Amino acid sequence: MKSLEQLLDIFLAFFRASNLAFGGGPAIIPLIQAEVINHGWMTLEQFSEGLAIATSLPGPIAALLSGYVGYHVAGWPGVLAALLGTLALTSILVIALTGFLMKHSNSPVLKGALTGVRPLVTVLVAKTAFDMGLSAFPSMWSWVIAGAAIICLYKLKLHPGIVIILSMVFGLFVFQ
Repeated sequence: MKSLEQLLDIFLAFFRASNLAFGGGPAIIPLIQAEVINHGWMTLEQFSEGLAIATSLPGPIAALLSGYVGYHVAGWPGVLAALLGTLALTSILVIALTGFLMKHSNSPVLKGALTGVRPLVTVLVAKTAFDMGLSAFPSMWSWVIAGAAIICLYKLKLHPGIVIILSMVFGLFVFQ
């Protein structure tokens, strides 16, 4: 069994990440990445692989990614610690603040605060994409997949889920 101190570290890392993430699922990715890399729990390549797995599965990215990292670091107790850190306070706050937010959804102050944080979220997601992109293209086939994905998404207007499945099938044959 993993030490209580290690499980507490996992809980606190995901607690910090989830409670600073504004803007939904993609906004938490750079925060989780920073926690994972700074703690030395994974390399950037391992994190990128985990993110690829988490994004290819149905469900909220924060829970999937925290479960993946938690398991990698400390097995099933790590999953529990990471998920509690990710979901506990956020769930309580959503339940407690939903009425307030619904009542004041047209407030200029609330709208201003949320509008002010959008550019930051965009930059954080772009930074993570750039960092991961440096390790995501180790071969010519990676570039082929990226180019084909762009064509499928923007020219052919295929659903992203279909593109993910096609990329996985292609990768299964090429990278085996």
